[in-house]
Amino acid sequence: MPDRSPFALAALACAAVRGLQPVAAAPLDQPDRDVDGARITDDLGRDWLVRAPRGPAAAARLDQEVRLLAELTGWLPFPLPQIAGTAELPEGGDAVLHRVLPGTPLSVAALTPEAGLTAAVGRAIAAVHGLPERLIEEAGLPVYTAQDHRQRRLAEVDRAASTGQVPVALLERWEKALEEPGAWRFAPCVVHGDLAEENVLVDGDDVVGLTGWGEARVADPADDLAWLVASCSDDVVTAVLTAYARERLDTPDPQLPRRARLAGELAVTRWLLHGVASDDTVIVDDAVVMLRELEQDVAGNTW
Repeated sequence: MPDRSPFALAALACAAVRGLQPVAAAPLDQPDRDVDGARITDDLGRDWLVRAPRGPAAAARLDQEVRLLAELTGWLPFPLPQIAGTAELPEGGDAVLHRVLPGTPLSVAALTPEAGLTAAVGRAIAAVHGLPERLIEEAGLPVYTAQDHRQRRLAEVDRAASTGQVPVALLERWEKALEEPGAWRFAPCVVHGDLAEENVLVDGDDVVGLTGWGEARVADPADDLAWLVASCSDDVVTAVLTAYARERLDTPDPQLPRRARLAGELAVTRWLLHGVASDDTVIVDDAVVMLRELEQDVAGNTW
């Protein structure tokens, strides 16, 4: 399916909310490869985000996200997207519309060991991980045990290995990590599943919102820390984890940072597998370069 233009998405926004009068439409700075999106400004000066899935799988995920957002209302100490309306698509699925949340996307460059924002990030992640698991179940999203999660990781490594594009040293490193029983004794919890700079909205030293809930599930809490471990210094990660631990009712397991680092590394394999599945040589080539760089970065380091 070809990408929908911002003007086509503005028309869907009008269908989703009666009386909405768009006066401007712009593509998103961080596009989603499975969902078309645009930022709409209406005649009252209000800013909206409209998203429309590109296929059945994306439509199902977007529908689950809508159900989850309804379940999460009032459970977190910051606002979440509130769906204002939907528009049925002729090819199936719905376009969804919600107001743009306040705040600006986080820049990890702003995170230092002493920064108040660093602690706020830890507290925000802890708030997500403290959500009742039944909210995920009631939204129809996946629930994994620790063993389920480990098996999924093993399957990812096996599929990536079958492409012939993953350096042997990385495969050996990951297999060793996944075969270490003690590293995988963790208590699953609700995870956001797609945390990254662009999905964390901040204002000063406060986290004021989280977006991009389509990958939420019950799984390994390390999944939500992978982006920080991959992009921040050890001192910053320690500061985040210190604030995180203070907010959790249960003491985080000591293997959490190691699994977070592994989760960040394995994200590259998922990018590779996506390129292979979609027969997109640009994505495959990009993933191969990233894997070669990762091989050099971790050479000589234990996982």
